[in-house]
Amino acid sequence: MEQKIISDYFELNNWLQENVCKKVLLVCDDSIKYMESLNQHLEQAKDLGVEIFPFKDFQPNPQYESVVNGVELFRRVNCDSIIAVGGGSAMDVAKCIKAYVNMSCNGDNGGYLKQAIIPDDIPFLAMPTTAGTGSEATRYAVIYFDGNKQSITSDALIPQTVLMNPDVLKTLPMYQRKATMMDAFCHAIESFWSVNSTDESKGYSRDAIKNILAHMDGYLQNTEEGNAGMLLAAHMAGKAINITQTTAGHAMCYKLTSIFGIAHGHAAALCVKELFEYMISNVDKCSDKRGRSYLENTFVDIALAMGCSSPQEAAVRFGELFKGLELPAPKAGKKDFEILKKSVNPVRLKNNPIELDEKTIDMLYHKILD
Repeated sequence: MEQKIISDYFELNNWLQENVCKKVLLVCDDSIKYMESLNQHLEQAKDLGVEIFPFKDFQPNPQYESVVNGVELFRRVNCDSIIAVGGGSAMDVAKCIKAYVNMSCNGDNGGYLKQAIIPDDIPFLAMPTTAGTGSEATRYAVIYFDGNKQSITSDALIPQTVLMNPDVLKTLPMYQRKATMMDAFCHAIESFWSVNSTDESKGYSRDAIKNILAHMDGYLQNTEEGNAGMLLAAHMAGKAINITQTTAGHAMCYKLTSIFGIAHGHAAALCVKELFEYMISNVDKCSDKRGRSYLENTFVDIALAMGCSSPQEAAVRFGELFKGLELPAPKAGKKDFEILKKSVNPVRLKNNPIELDEKTIDMLYHKILD
């Protein structure tokens, strides 16, 4: 399925009419209250005979129960379409509601997680409010059930239409601005070197890296052009990981977020910064079936996308860019390191092109946090 990308709020009304939407479930986080133009157009939708039913009953790292509540609301008021506005959590909740709404069970005791997802034709539009996750471009969603992370995967989760308007980034706090940008940067780099990479995914990664670097200054200065460029870059990075998934950088970053309370993109960048240097110095440990020479060429391609003459220069440049953002590394204790080295998801490590054992992971965590 080729996603349709729109950028103007007036096109939202066209989307509502084209899809004959009469009752829309609006899955949104609190950021929507700052979006005056969007709210004005949603009010105008009432003139088209459209009813909007907001659903905000979820938190970061959304719970399965929130999705169940969303499905119940969709069914109770007979919604016919879904709009998701927000960051990754809003996207994940909306994706799962769409996936589960036509299931025969009622969701009790994790029932939705036990049934196969059946594709449907429910109109689904996503509007990202951060330039980071790229969730609007992926077939993945993450929710939590009984304290355990549930990774949901289906092409049926991908929104048919994406509204990317740079105005949504105007009120983004600087810390989140930096962290989400680095999340997109890490997506692009990790996808590029993933063992699952393809020519198509590398094309998306290359475009994402170039756009991030080209628009970084304007984005950090909160210009319209910079915001628009970073939204597109994050979307391209999302399309890349939709093909490849992420690798060791993301596998290592999740526990940093939960232990130290730092943003996901901040944690990912801390990990990729050290992994980048380690991996290009240890290509003899290549686990990509395409071989060491292929991996070395991939590192060269990443460097070229970053405007560098060698992988070593690219690793240094990534570190310098991160340092310039002034995102500090937390300080860890002995107990933290014991938890961290055992926390890494082995599935994500299978996507990594360089083999990493527990001893190496522990060493990397010490470099990241010491």
